[in-house]
Amino acid sequence: MEILPIITTIFGTFMGLAYFPQTYKIFKRKSAKDVSLLTYSFFGIGVAIWLIYGISIMNYPIIISNATALIGAFSVIIAYFMNKH
Repeated sequence: MEILPIITTIFGTFMGLAYFPQTYKIFKRKSAKDVSLLTYSFFGIGVAIWLIYGISIMNYPIIISNATALIGAFSVIIAYFMNKH
């Protein structure tokens, strides 16, 4: 087993998890005042395209990391709409 796919899966997943502190902060403050919906929408679209690509070539590091990132980006978007005041 090669080490590069393992490392890219681990660090790609950590990068995807980086969205969740923003989601937590929105819910904790009960405000998404300083959050850019456009930015997270672009991130979400970008990782969705990468996820589709990963699925099309059956590349698990791409699939796992981008699935995590997509969930993270959409968690921020959902938190934004629930707390956009």
